[in-house]
Parts: sequence; C-alpha cells; structure tokens
Amino acid sequence: MSNKTTSSQTSARLWSWLQAFGPLLALVVVTLGFAVADQVWGAGHFSELRNFRVVLVQAAPVAVAALGMTLIIISGGIDLSAGTASTLCATVLAISLSAERSAAEAVLLTLAAGAACGMINGLLIGLLRIPPFIVTLGTMTIFLGIAKRLAGGSTVFVERRLLPDWLSTLSSTMPPDWQGGFPRIATGVWLAIGIAILVSIVLRYTVFGRHLFALGSNESTARLCGVNILGTKVIVYVLGGLLIGIAGIYSFSLVKVASPIEGIGRELKYIAAVVIGGGSLSGGRGSVLGTLAGAAIMGVIASGCSQLEIQNSTQDIMIGVIIIAAVTLDQFRSRNQNN
Repeated sequence: MSNKTTSSQTSARLWSWLQAFGPLLALVVVTLGFAVADQVWGAGHFSELRNFRVVLVQAAPVAVAALGMTLIIISGGIDLSAGTASTLCATVLAISLSAERSAAEAVLLTLAAGAACGMINGLLIGLLRIPPFIVTLGTMTIFLGIAKRLAGGSTVFVERRLLPDWLSTLSSTMPPDWQGGFPRIATGVWLAIGIAILVSIVLRYTVFGRHLFALGSNESTARLCGVNILGTKVIVYVLGGLLIGIAGIYSFSLVKVASPIEGIGRELKYIAAVVIGGGSLSGGRGSVLGTLAGAAIMGVIASGCSQLEIQNSTQDIMIGVIIIAAVTLDQFRSRNQNN
C-alpha cells in the first residue's frame, strides 16, 4: 500500500512539474533544434542577436492577446472573435490617426473598441447562456464586417507625419543591437512583460483570479459558492478585449497599415499559445509563464522556418502537431488525476 502511495505521489509530482516547466523545456528544445539545423543547412543567422530581437518583437503581440485568451480559457470560455477584433482595433487606430486625432485619443478609442468587443461577447454568453464557441463564432464575422465598413472595404493607410514616434519604437528591430552592455529590446517587448506580470498577479493574488479558476473548474459549484457568474464572465471578456486592443496596436506598429481581413485566423495563434503553454480548453487551468512560452515557441518556429527557407505550409503543420501533442498530454494528465 505504501509503495502504491509513493508511486502515486511521484507521478503527481511529475505531472505537476511537466505542467509548470514543460512549455519552457519545449521552447529550449525547439530553439536548440532550429539553431543546430541552421548551422548545418542554413546561413547561421538564426542564433544571432538580431534574429533574437526579431523573434521577440513578432511574439509580443501574440503573447499579449494570448494572455487575455488565457484568462478566458481558465474561466471555461473561448474567444474565436479575437483575431477579427484585433484588426478592428487596429482599424480604429489607423482611422483615428488619419483623422489627425492626438495619439492619446487614438489609443483610448482603440482600447475602448477592444473592451466593447469583449463586453458584447461577455453579455451575450452570460445573459443568453449560449456556449462561448457559438457566440464568438458569430461575433467573429460581425467584428470583421464592422472593420470592413469602417475601412470602406480597403486597407487604411496613415501618412508618416501622423505616426507618433513611440509607435515605431514599439516594434523596432533596427540597429544598434546593443545599448551599452545590454541587448537593445523593443519597448513593446518590455510592455508585454509588464502586462504578463500584472496578469500573473491578478491570477495568483486576487479574489477575481480565484473566481476564474473556480468558474472554469465547475460553474455550478462556483455559483453555489457565491461567485457572480454573469459579472465574472463579462469582466473576463472585457479584460480579454482590452488586451486584444493592445495587440491591435502592436500589429499596426509592425506594418503601419490596417487591413480588416488580416485578422482572419489570427485567433488560432492566440489559442494555440495558451494550449501549447499548458492551458486546458476544458477550463480551470492555465498559466502566464506557459502562455509566454507558447507564444515564443510559435515565434521561434516562424523564424526558424524562414531562416531555413521552409514553406509556410510546413510551419502550419509543425504548429498543428505541437498543439495535438499538448492536448494529448493534457488528456493523459486528466486521466491520471481521475485514476
């Protein structure tokens, strides 16, 4: 009996360790794999500091939006409208800047658009009690249509003179690569790290964070324990919308134009980052560190495939395989706990 108990405890500790550090281990393995492959078959640029900075800049918007998706998935929800909502926010930013509004006003309007998208999702899900998958599948096309109408059915360009300087530095990968003895990292990466710290504090140290885990684990039990189900769902989707709005600002800063159709399929990257990072689509589990690792893994794969001149289709297949592996690991873990 003692041996069985010890074995069970060892297994539980192993699964706990994998849940906490598995995504980081996967990030190290993927990075080392591409680094070696690039030295053998590529030009050897993958391991350079410049490429490291590019990967961080490309992963930052995915990470920010995925942090909002982490909150939603932990609560037992999903947001398929995140991709089109982010381009709607980018469109609002571009139109506001083109209308010569101040940068502060343009940003506030962008964040308000993201929060409004989240509030619509939260209210529809909470009041109508319709599965989040169905609601956000519908709002995905609604937000796309609104963005197209605002943009007049075309891409929105902004004159260079109307672009604030901070918008360029948000995602800048231009030289120099070093500032003194430290690598020069874009301000957007530091902002993403700051947001990650705030989200981590919310999940770990606030009553709201505990309510999210309770809601995702068992909604009926959470209701009996006094959790305000409707209020919690609305707040979590609004927070997710705010982070999606910030991701929209990131996306605009990368290309300096806003195209409403660019957001189609982008939500899959956000969800993938959470799942690869150990989040459960069944709800009740997810972590900030895991989500950041998941976003970084996709950034490394994109960069590695580019350096090795691998087709985008192969990149998509690789990410799909990783997602299936992550979900399979989650299922094994759940079965192990039940047994």
